[in-house]
Amino acid sequence: MPSGPALAQFALFPDHPNRLTAEARAIGLPLDGPYHALLVQGDDELGALASVHARLVDAKIDIYASTGVTDGRGAFGYLVYVREDQFPRAVAALEL
Repeated sequence: MPSGPALAQFALFPDHPNRLTAEARAIGLPLDGPYHALLVQGDDELGALASVHARLVDAKIDIYASTGVTDGRGAFGYLVYVREDQFPRAVAALEL
């Protein structure tokens, strides 16, 4: 995400997107998006992300960005950004 002394950009995935949009508009906060992403969570083990990517590649899904973290206790969270038109197939490929 772009950042600097006077700039910060955050990726938010609200439970209530319409509420976020309305509140941001009310205070004059510009929003960018929406972006289509999947949050994949699981056990932090060797090859965990490779299997996620393999399933998406097999479904012919274009991943244009991703980022992940581990909690240090054996679990991970991984955001995978996909094209809007491929989102339903990506969900199906990962069986979410």
